[in-house]
Amino acid sequence: MSSRIKKRLQRLRVPFGFLFAIVFLMFAKPTLNLLIIGAVIAVIGLLIRAWASGHIRKNQVLAVSGPYAYTRNPLYVGSFLLGVGFTIASGVWWLGLVFAVLFLGIYLPVMRVEAEELTAIFGDEYHKYAEAVPLFFPLPNNYERSPEKFDIQLYLRYREYRAALGLAFALGVLAFKVFTGLNVW
Repeated sequence: MSSRIKKRLQRLRVPFGFLFAIVFLMFAKPTLNLLIIGAVIAVIGLLIRAWASGHIRKNQVLAVSGPYAYTRNPLYVGSFLLGVGFTIASGVWWLGLVFAVLFLGIYLPVMRVEAEELTAIFGDEYHKYAEAVPLFFPLPNNYERSPEKFDIQLYLRYREYRAALGLAFALGVLAFKVFTGLNVW
């Protein structure tokens, strides 16, 4: 895949996410149990995203504190868990396939582009970090952790609270479908 296509996917990941959310909400047939299980997983994803956003200073300082000590892409791990949670809550198995294809097709190339960009910005510092910390799946490791603490100002600067608003809206729609029995729009 060319670098140009990867960069385009990088820009389109958020609009694709909104498109998936619309399709997801239209076809979802949630039950109360699946809604609860999915909501718990989605909230964990939301919390990981919030934690990560309070530790990143994009393209200024290499983020190695907080969740970045365990995975190079905690924001995407959080997004993945949000998607898995919504997919479970939907009660529709094929939405899981759609989510998996979209996530792998968009985020894997984006992670590679971002790794190239971070290598260009931070050079050897990023290489050392990338050798010790996995690209996606969090693992305990021996990477030297930074003492930096969560910064609420970063969370607010990156407007990560919008993910919480989106989660609240989507869970509200699913709860409406559960309690009214309206499982088809």
